[in-house]
Order: sequence, then structure tokens, then C-alpha cells
Amino acid sequence: MMRARAFLTGQRRMLLAALLLAVIFTPAHAHAYAGPGAGFAVLSSFWTLFVAFVYSAYALLTWPFRTMLRLLRRRKAFAKAQIRRAVILGFDGMDPGLSARYMDEGKLPNLARLRDTGTFRNLRTTNPPISPVAWSTFMTGVNPGKHNIYDFLAVDRRSYLPFLSSAEIKGPKRRIHLGKYSIPLGKTEIKRMRRGTPFWHWLGKAGIFSSIIRVPVTFPPEKFPGVLLSGMCVPDLKGSQGTFCLCSTAAGGAFREGGTRVPMARAGAKLHSYIPGPENPLANPSAESPAEELRVPFEVVVNAAQNAAKITVGSSRKESFTIKLGEYSDWIPIEFKAGLGLNAHGICRFYLKQLAPEVEVYVTPVNIDPAKPDLPISHPITYSVYLAKMFGAFATLGLAEDTWALNEEVLDDDAFLAQCYGNHEARERQLFDALEKTPEGLCTCVFDSTDRVQHMFWRYLEKDHPATRGLPQYATHSDKPLVIENLYRRVDELVGRVMAKVDKQQNGKTLVMVISDHGFQNFARGFNLNAWLHQNGYLTLLPGKSESGDWFEDVDWSCTRAYTMGLNGLFLNMQGRERQGIVAPGAEAEALKVELTAKLSGLADTEAGRIAISGVWDTDDAYVGPYVENAPDLLIGYGDGVRASWDSVMGKVTSAIFEDNTKAWSGDHCVDPRLVPGVLFCNRTIAEENLAIVDVAPTMLKLFGLEPPSYYDGKAWTVAGIANK
Repeated sequence: MMRARAFLTGQRRMLLAALLLAVIFTPAHAHAYAGPGAGFAVLSSFWTLFVAFVYSAYALLTWPFRTMLRLLRRRKAFAKAQIRRAVILGFDGMDPGLSARYMDEGKLPNLARLRDTGTFRNLRTTNPPISPVAWSTFMTGVNPGKHNIYDFLAVDRRSYLPFLSSAEIKGPKRRIHLGKYSIPLGKTEIKRMRRGTPFWHWLGKAGIFSSIIRVPVTFPPEKFPGVLLSGMCVPDLKGSQGTFCLCSTAAGGAFREGGTRVPMARAGAKLHSYIPGPENPLANPSAESPAEELRVPFEVVVNAAQNAAKITVGSSRKESFTIKLGEYSDWIPIEFKAGLGLNAHGICRFYLKQLAPEVEVYVTPVNIDPAKPDLPISHPITYSVYLAKMFGAFATLGLAEDTWALNEEVLDDDAFLAQCYGNHEARERQLFDALEKTPEGLCTCVFDSTDRVQHMFWRYLEKDHPATRGLPQYATHSDKPLVIENLYRRVDELVGRVMAKVDKQQNGKTLVMVISDHGFQNFARGFNLNAWLHQNGYLTLLPGKSESGDWFEDVDWSCTRAYTMGLNGLFLNMQGRERQGIVAPGAEAEALKVELTAKLSGLADTEAGRIAISGVWDTDDAYVGPYVENAPDLLIGYGDGVRASWDSVMGKVTSAIFEDNTKAWSGDHCVDPRLVPGVLFCNRTIAEENLAIVDVAPTMLKLFGLEPPSYYDGKAWTVAGIANK
């Protein structure tokens, strides 16, 4: 039987060496939920061939010895294990309330079977209940004070500007300037900001293999005895968390979030446009000349009679294809060329949005090509190559479902769903391949569609959501209210196929868990905490200003005592920590936290008749660990139907504290964690009642016969009905 360890044979190690591709450079911010950052590009080198030759020789000479050692370790690995294999299916954002409702209505028979014969519980999430925070706790078994992830965004305390919390990319420090070129010396450093050790690393050290697919906050991938495809927080080729483009013959304004507008020019029967890429890493910009953007041209020939268009991408190496109105292309490989033989490889999909009166083509963010990964997106590097060769190109961007494009009304509901389910189907193929090749050990796969679809379609579950007011047809005559239900049915069907697969392989001896990192609730009202701080005297604007720009433009830090950045954190402007801090550490800071907590706790949105803030927590009490100093000072738990407003997340002070949320992004979970627990299903009964996501890691180690590390915050569950070996 072909095993997952086949990926690590000597032959594949030689392939790994032969496919080493890139030294990466020129990074910048990636603003995650708050929008895209600048870019990077990739340097290919002759040294790759040299390294490939040396590593291939080493792998060939040592292969027999390493194979024998692996066989001996595997024999000992399961000596104390209660199970031979565990399968964890992660569905980001799957809600226990909706799950229970649909099961009671008979719509989720496979999950109901797990509930009736095994376990169904709420799974306590993290504080805050944000995906990168919760999944980091899932994999490390510790609270955020020990793994250092508190939000999608972190704050640079010296500049008050955001950066992506999960990874930091720094370009070479030295360059040689030769005329118009600026040649980097050295390589780019990709620094993982998430701390802690994923539990599958402990399994690997004990000789137990793992296949890990798209678990969030696994970029850049870490080396361990297994295979891994990175998930949420993988950037696109521009270095952002997802920058789409709309190419159009019509004029239009700039998008607020996540996208760029590109002109399309007519030239006879053809239309010409381009795909914007990363900045040219070889450009030597002067003060008068900004950094040069790399571009890939494409042309469009409209066939009005067939409601279609032929698109040809590239200049030297061209890709041509025809798509109909309202359809997506396959993944199209594109190459950005910087000069001197330097290039960056990506893939994207085209969607023909409109043919008349104007022509409009939507292009997805340019994903890193899994077949030619210029960034490390898997371990080993050949794993993404293998998957691409087996099943074709697939999305590698961490936030691959383009919620920004739907928010900006560039995509409609149906186009967004088609994109989501295309990515979901690719993930299913990867999962079943991993199940086939991991007959022992751990197989974990996280699906994102549950999170993205609920974010964007929750408005259809509410009778009077601001995003659907004036559209009464959706309430009674449309299938849109069924989108989330149909998604849960699809999840249930997938769980049924997985259960049938593992039962056939091991006759019921595989432990199966279905988990989510958090649940969901309505997001009808936005609360601008920066505006509240301003109006209550804690944040000061420059003279003559009543509002600010994004990222605290026009804030007078010399008089500001508190501010917020991101989704749930509130920061004090602390002396010695922030560049212009004015709050003294110690008694003054503690008194300010007490004062803010008292004023914010239970704060009401009187216009909507809601409690806007149902909980405030001091992180000195909520967290413990070496990285608590990087946390916000207070955590804000928003109440039912409320979340941080879009402007507040982006560091903008507005005149209004509360506002309706009219965007398609209408459901959320970045609220009081008590309101949005996740789910846990298991095909075995679990004795404990109060279960938390932090408990998964120690439970897995215990079941595989390992002692959980003493620093873990989670506790191992008592799992009954496990067949030993």
C-alpha cells in the first residue's frame, strides 16, 4: 500500500532538491482583513542547480540507512498508543446552533449519527474568537500569551501602523545600485510570528506521521516528519492577503478594500489590459520616481453572438482561452518578468463579468503557483508540486474566497459562490488523497467555505438586515436564504463520505473529529471604538479635525491615551512602549484600564436597542505567557448583532459611533467569545462536558500514547470506546 511516507522517500527527496526554486525579496505590509499591502518578487539562481546536485547525491547515498531507521521508529511509535489513526476535519466557523437546528430538522444525517453514537458538544473558542488566534491555540495547545497571535493584525508600537500578525517578510539589507537597476545581495527572511510547537511535531518526533492540509497560520511551513500545505495567511504574489483587479472599459473610482481598478483600452476589434503584479525588485527608484509595478498584458476579443470572449494572456509565452459571460476560466499560469532573467510565477482565474455596454473582466488575486512555488507554501516543497500535478492548479492564497470583491459589488452572489465551491472541491480532492496515503497517524484538513459563505450570506437569515433592506424578494421568493443551509448539507455529505472511507480502510478503528474554531452571529451594526474614544476624551485629533483618515491620520498622539487597531483589541498609548506614549506604566495605566472597562462594559446601542459591548477583559488576567506584552491592553467583547465597524478596524475616527452594516459581509464572530462557541463532533464518546479548542492538542497526544508538554494550557479528554491498536 502506498503510504504518506512515500513523499519522503529518497527518490522524492531528489525531486525536492531538483525543484528548489526561489530566493524571495522586497516585502511589505499585508493588512489581512484591512486590505492589501505592497509586494515582493522572486529571484531564481544558478545555485539552485548546484544545491540540487549536492542534495540528490546525499539523498541517494543515505537512503537505505534512513529507511531502516524510519522502520525501527515506526515499530516503537505506536507501542503506547490507544489509536492507530486520527482524522480531524476542520470547518472554519461552523456554528453549533445552526448545526443543532439542521440536525433536528433531519437535514444533516451523517452529523446526527455522530451526535447519537458519539459526541456533539459546543467547543469553547479563544478570546478573541478570531480564526488565526483560535487555530493557533488548536495546534499548540496554549493560550495566545504563549503563541503570540492576537488578531489578523498587529500594531507597530513605534509607528502606530498595522502589520500582518502571522509572518514578517524582510528583504535583503544590502543592494548594489547599477544605473536603473538595484540588485539585492543576500536572501529574504521570512519570520514566523506564531510561537509554540504544533502537536503534530511532537507526533513526528515519536515516529508518527501526519498529513496537514490548509490549517491556518502554518505559513511559512515548518519542517517536521510529515507533509503540510499552508493555509490562511499565505499571501498572494503581491505580498497582500488578496488583491483582485477589475479590468474595465468604463471609468470608475478606487475600491476601498482589497482591489484595484485597471483600464481596458479598445484597439479595433481587440481590447487591451493588464494584470498588476509585485513591484519590480530590480528597480532603482529615485525620490521623483516611485517603485515600478510589474505587469502581465492580456487582450480580449469579444464574440457578442455567443456571449463570450477570447482572452490571450502574456506577451512572449501566451495562454489563450474562451469563456462565456458569467463564467470563470480555469487557473491560468502567468509570469512576471523583472529583467536579468528574474521572474515570479503565479496563477489566476478570469471571470467575464460584462460585455455591454462596457466590457468588464474580473481577475482573482494572483496566487502563488503550487506547481512552481516561488514562496514556501508546503513542506516539503514537492508536496504542493505533487498536488498540482495530481489534481491540477489550485488556490494557494490564505483567504482565497474573494469576500472583498463581493463587498465591493464586483462579484455578485452567484459568482462568489462558484468561486467558493471551486476551492472547496479542490480541497476535497486533496483530503481524500491524504486519507489514502495516511493509513496510520494523523490526517487533518481545514475547509474555509463554511466561514466565507456565512460571512457573506448571513444577511439572508435575518428578517431586517441593513444589507438586504429594500430587497424584499430575498425574504420570500429567492433561494438565497437556503445558501447556508445547503452549505451545511454539503459539509454533512462530505463527513459521510469520509466516515465511509475510514470505515472501509480500518473497520471503525479510526478516530474522527469534526471541529470548528468558532461559531457565527449576525453583524448588523458597526461600533467605531476610535470614535467613542475620541468623543469621550481618550483620543485626540489635530486642531480643526473632527474625523481622521485611515491608519490614524490626523491623530494627535501627544494628547491621546487610548486607541484601537484590528477587531477586538484596545491599546493604551503607553510611555516607553508607543513612540509618543503618554500613559505612565503602573498605577496610571491600571487606573485607566479600570476606568475604560467600567464605561465600556454594557454599553448600549440605544438606536438599535442592543447591548453593544457585553464584556471587557484585561489581558493581564486573560493571558499568561512570555508574549503577553505584545497583546492589546483590553479585549472588547461585542454583543449580539454588533462588531467593530469597518472604519474602526482601519484606524479611522468618524463622527458617528454606531452605523448600520450595509455590506455583503453580514455575519461575524469577532465578538464576545461566549456568544460564538465552535462545534465538536466525534465518533467516540467524550466524558467531559466543558470542552475547549485548547484541549485538542493534548487529547491527540494522549491518544497516540504521548505525554502532553507540561506548559500546555489545555487538558486531555477522556475518550471512550477506543479500540487499542
